[in-house]
Amino acid sequence: PREYLLLEYLMRHAGQVVTRSMLMEAVWDYDFDPQGAVVDMHVHRLRRKIEQGAAPLLHTLPGVGYMLAERPPAG
Repeated sequence: PREYLLLEYLMRHAGQVVTRSMLMEAVWDYDFDPQGAVVDMHVHRLRRKIEQGAAPLLHTLPGVGYMLAERPPAG
């Protein structure tokens, strides 16, 4: 269920940078800055499922967050 909520949130914010804190608040209903790897772990699982044999859609922006987009962000 969390992966579906995560995917839905990312799709609703496609093309926008989404921080770990935003994901924790929206998907896990936590209101703090996560220090653990719970978000990273779920993103990793989701990425494996949605990108099987396809171009990368879920991009990591180190130190910033994630972005769901057809092409990686410029920069």
